[in-house]
Amino acid sequence: MRKPADYALDAFLAASARSGDREGMRQLAKRWYPLLTAHAWRLTGNSDTAQDAVQEAWVEIVRGLPGLRDDHAFAAWAYRITTRRCARLIGQRQSDRRLAQAVEAEPRETSFEDTHDEGDAARLKRAMGQLPPDQRAAVALFHLQGLSVAETAIALDVPAGTVKTRLMHARRKLRDSLEGGNNE
Repeated sequence: MRKPADYALDAFLAASARSGDREGMRQLAKRWYPLLTAHAWRLTGNSDTAQDAVQEAWVEIVRGLPGLRDDHAFAAWAYRITTRRCARLIGQRQSDRRLAQAVEAEPRETSFEDTHDEGDAARLKRAMGQLPPDQRAAVALFHLQGLSVAETAIALDVPAGTVKTRLMHARRKLRDSLEGGNNE
């Protein structure tokens, strides 16, 4: 249970940090980082996810500190920011897992009617298998399923620019992999 002295110390450190005092910010971080990490761990159940959430939350706390109107509210404010970051990370990780599961559920046999040489098809399939799941899904939807960039973005629940970036990186990796395979 927090004591009145804890609230007073937090309010003093928050006010000090907000005024630009580096030592105040350092003391605030030293005091609160472990508390926020424990809170994040309770929410996520994973120490790596908790660390990621607190690091992101701390950046938001530092940026938002000048706008904090009541220094005595620092504890609740910091916990709320951390809770939101945990929820976002959990949502992102669940989405990533669903995407990975969907990619894994994709049939491994891909038809390459235009490829006459069985070796090229096998090399392309192997190269696609080495892509990260998000890039592999973008390539499969855009090139193999014939969806537009906009349709691929909707299917993957990401902005169109993200699809374009994933396709660009995937094409580069595929090209490097396939050209490297020719030199063997």
